[in-house]
Amino acid sequence: MSLNSDRYTYRISWSEDDREFVGLCIEFPSLSWLAKSPEAALNGIRRIVKKAVQDMENNGEAAPAPISGRSFSGKFVVRIPPEVHRALAIKAAEEGISLNRLVSAKLTSS
Repeated sequence: MSLNSDRYTYRISWSEDDREFVGLCIEFPSLSWLAKSPEAALNGIRRIVKKAVQDMENNGEAAPAPISGRSFSGKFVVRIPPEVHRALAIKAAEEGISLNRLVSAKLTSS
């Protein structure tokens, strides 16, 4: 079954070093495409991702799953310095909320 490469996550940004737009695909971090316009950068990265997916499938390799189709639990572990943990715990206690709620609110607002 062929994976639709248009379901991947694409980003276009300006590269000051190259003085061109660069097309990137989050699921294929080693691939990029430089072009004079953002549209050309998007078209270029889409073409090479499509070719990469086809090559992987032809060789019996599994292409990465698109981020858009993945499910997320809503939990992840973050290691922080003990003094930051302490400060956050104090702030949460002062606000009368859980540490989880405080950190979630801070992440959501940034």
